[in-house]
This record gives sequence, structure tokens and C-alpha cells, in this order.
Amino acid sequence: MEGGAPAPAPARMTTVSRHYFGGGASERDHDLRVDIIENIEEDYGMFVWPCSVILAEYVWQQRARFSGCKVVELGAGTSLPGLVAAKVGADVTLTDIAHNTEVLNNIRRICALNNSSCTVSGLTWGDWDEPIFDFHPDIILGADVLYDSATFDNLFATVTFLLENSPGSVFITTYHNRSGHHLIEFLMVKWGLKCLKLLDGFSFLPSCKAASLQGNIQLAEIVLDKEKHK
Repeated sequence: MEGGAPAPAPARMTTVSRHYFGGGASERDHDLRVDIIENIEEDYGMFVWPCSVILAEYVWQQRARFSGCKVVELGAGTSLPGLVAAKVGADVTLTDIAHNTEVLNNIRRICALNNSSCTVSGLTWGDWDEPIFDFHPDIILGADVLYDSATFDNLFATVTFLLENSPGSVFITTYHNRSGHHLIEFLMVKWGLKCLKLLDGFSFLPSCKAASLQGNIQLAEIVLDKEKHK
């Protein structure tokens, strides 16, 4: 009504999903639980996608490797892999597009819900803003960050910078093996990167989780090709 108070914003349709790790990876039998706030009305950054579930499981299974490490998750969205890393003892920074305050604020709410003291930072791929110069990760995580070929170059530029800024570091990513796979290989060569490990994402996933997911999902560990960075 003109001159009256503005209408209240509609309530967000959110839900909390629970994710279990270790044991039988079930509500009754698990070693770790992570709760994620999802918004069923919003865009990509507010859902837990299959690639995120698979990468989080990999982090859990490799937890001794992550304990005590500095970890940066790119395009974190709902941040499941990064939160698992934090729970197993990593020092974690969760990042997403700098101007997407709704996603960043949701990450902060998720951290609070899980009593995790992760750092949350805006980081837009291909932008050289101040925060990126302070990141010296041992491990970079990215779940389903290779879904839009228009962003691939900016992503690889950012990954390459972080790998160069942190000697000995590795980028671990899960992605759907779509038609862009050859473009990914081309860009790795372009940016002086190489793949150390390539796994079928379902090869290490517990059957109880695999049953609810679908797609041809791969996990890659990517590092600098030292021959090209002499």
C-alpha cells in the first residue's frame, strides 16, 4: 500500500540435509555428521550436488592426509567437502563468487550450524583481488566447478596462481565427464598443469550413497607440470 510499510520478504524455502561419514554412513551408524542448509528456490550455489557428495567422501577417506593442512575450497556453494576437511583437522577457507552475498552468508550459517570455524571469503575466478594473494593452500578443493565452459579459463587461471603460490600443493576436483572433457585436457596443457590421479567417482563411494546418485563423475588430482614451470 502506498505510504505504508513495505511488504515482508517471502520466507525462503530451506531444508537441512544430513550427511554421514564412516561406519555404515547412516543415521544410526556413522563417525561424522555434517548438516547442510539448502535453499530449494535458489541457484547452483545453494544445493548439495552429486560431485560435492563424492568429493566430501574422498576427503573423509583421505582424512589423515587433510589433518593439519591448509585447504581452500573454490566455488564452495554449500561447502560439504570443505566442512568435512575442517572436521578432520584442516585449516579451511571456503570461497565463492565475491558478489554473491547470499551464498556467502549461507556458508557462514552452515559453518555455525556445524560448529566449524572456517574462514569464508569472496573469490571470483580470474579476478586478482587482495584475498587471493593471502592464500597458501596445501590442498585446493573444487566440486562441480567444471560445469560451465565459459568459466573454465578463469578457473584454471585461479587454480594455477594458487598452485604457483603454494609449492607442492594439489587441486582435487570432481566433475561430470561431459562433452567438455577434451577442453579440460586442453586447458590443463595451456596452463601448465598435469593430472596425477584420475578416478571414477563411484569407485570409492559406499554403496548406500552411490544408490542415490547418478552420472559419470570423475575425480582428478591436478598439480603444476614442473617441466613447464621451470
